[in-house]
Amino acid sequence: MTKQYSFTDMEYSQRRRKTKREEFLEMMDKILPWGEWEEIVKPYYPEGKRGRKPQEIERMLRMLMLQTWFTLSDEGVEDAIYDSYAMKQFTGINFADGEQVPDATTLCKFRKLLNDNGLQKKMFAQISELLSAKGKMMHGGTIVDATIVEAPDSRKNAKKETDPEMHSVKKYTQWYFGMRAHIGADAGTGYVHHLSVTAANVAEVKVAPELLRADDKVVYGDAGYLKMEDYVQDGIERDYRINRQLGTFKRHYGSGLGFEVEKQIETRKSSVRSKVEYVFHIVKDIFKWRKVRYKGLAKNSGHAHLLFASANLYMCAASGGICG
Repeated sequence: MTKQYSFTDMEYSQRRRKTKREEFLEMMDKILPWGEWEEIVKPYYPEGKRGRKPQEIERMLRMLMLQTWFTLSDEGVEDAIYDSYAMKQFTGINFADGEQVPDATTLCKFRKLLNDNGLQKKMFAQISELLSAKGKMMHGGTIVDATIVEAPDSRKNAKKETDPEMHSVKKYTQWYFGMRAHIGADAGTGYVHHLSVTAANVAEVKVAPELLRADDKVVYGDAGYLKMEDYVQDGIERDYRINRQLGTFKRHYGSGLGFEVEKQIETRKSSVRSKVEYVFHIVKDIFKWRKVRYKGLAKNSGHAHLLFASANLYMCAASGGICG
């Protein structure tokens, strides 16, 4: 997709500084593999032999990513592109040539196309393969973890019921209703290489075997993954360095030397395992993914794969890496 320089661009180029949004979009524009993602979508996209000519795939991908990063509705992202110079630049729309922003219905149908064919998972996998091929992702160790994403528990709707695919779970002393995003992250770099989405009441330890790579020799996790080796059935011998709850071995060792030694061991495990917290910080605090966006696990899974693919690229760009 080619971008043309307009009089508006000339005017805006005289500004003293760029906004943080514009800097973020320029960074993500440079690092996202638009060509590779377009090739993933192309076999499923209308050719336009009949009826109205379809929008460019890359433009629709750019519009979808704006929606993903800024938590916008279909109508909201359409309005935002009309309103924001930075977003207009990102999508490459030139109003002087008569181009217009794809409408909300077009975006909705495009997202449905991706969901129906599981293309977001392929995009996520392509980013993981790219990071690995560029030497950005190490191998040999994985950190497993999960986060709860809450869903509306209100029954004030036509069917008088909550989303049947979401469930409640108790964490510590508080109850949550929603889903879980389970991730397997590289122990060396923190990049996410596997992702699975389930209802919130599915135990983390049961999903963990799906998050491991064949060449992983070491696995890190919090106390929720104790006895994880009992669930892994691939026959590969691994070292499971799972954090234990502090009170467990404190009762066993007391407060003597043995306790201090065990505490240091747990601290070293935590220093590696904590890498996943930065990934969750990106998707929850920077991309604002604290509530589910859609009804059902399938649509939210597609959204999650785009978010974690973006988080990987964000970390790569922030560290000064070149992933494209």
